[in-house]
Amino acid sequence: MASWIGFTFVAALFQCWRTALQQKLRGELSVNAAGVVRYLYGVPVGLTLLLGYGAATGQPVPGMSAWVVLLCALGGFGQILGTNLLIMAFGYRNFAVGTAYSKTEAMQAALIGLLVMGDRLSALSWLGIAVGVGGVLYLSLAGRGTAPGDLLRGIAQPAALCGIGAGFGFAFTAVLIRAANQEMPAEDLIHKALAILVVTNLLQTLMQGAWVAWTEPASFRPILASWRSSAQVGALSAMGSACWFSAFALAPVALVRAVGQVEILFTLAFSRFFLREKAKPADMAGALVVVAGVVLVLIGAR
Repeated sequence: MASWIGFTFVAALFQCWRTALQQKLRGELSVNAAGVVRYLYGVPVGLTLLLGYGAATGQPVPGMSAWVVLLCALGGFGQILGTNLLIMAFGYRNFAVGTAYSKTEAMQAALIGLLVMGDRLSALSWLGIAVGVGGVLYLSLAGRGTAPGDLLRGIAQPAALCGIGAGFGFAFTAVLIRAANQEMPAEDLIHKALAILVVTNLLQTLMQGAWVAWTEPASFRPILASWRSSAQVGALSAMGSACWFSAFALAPVALVRAVGQVEILFTLAFSRFFLREKAKPADMAGALVVVAGVVLVLIGAR
């Protein structure tokens, strides 16, 4: 149990760090070009982790069937789609609603995991997921002038639909990555997770890279020119994904995603201690709710 919790906390930290660095690329690259950067520069790091782990444990690279590769491709596409939908949600006027709906990913992951993988959770874990999602929604809306009732009334607006779609894409990806790990015959779950990471990132580079080559070929020059910043983003993305994929291999996706919402606490901490921004009472209240949700999930998972 401690292993997947540790992987999840580290993954959330890497994701927060990567997001902060990726903001620097927003003015230099398009949405799809920034996505290519994340996967392209992440492949060498993922490959290094895979080969290093294999050398340390004395294991050959795990083999993959065509079905596992297909699961990796579908999961990788789901992540690309989720990322683009989230960015599209940001483009609509009601930014807060789109962001808030994307935070329903943990609840969607619980439902998809139940239907696809047969993952069954305790009542306490379900309660913890609901509380955690509520806390993240509150933090997403705090100070933005958006009342909870606006979420229900605005469910059909484009920002909300994009946000829900983004959450579904990320949840769908996580479930497929877990399924791919279970379909591989090797016994070492972490080794399989690292192999899946490399294959998924390669396929994502090909898929989104082909789209960029077709729709905006001029973007390849800045992709290569920004290699110093892009390499850092790719490295953090690969290390974060390695931890996420390892956690998915060890525990139901819903539990991992629910605990992974501590990322928003890391974001608040970064804002407070590095940017010297004063914490608002609403932020502190929301953070406590998120922590309460995580605690309930962990107690229910025992």
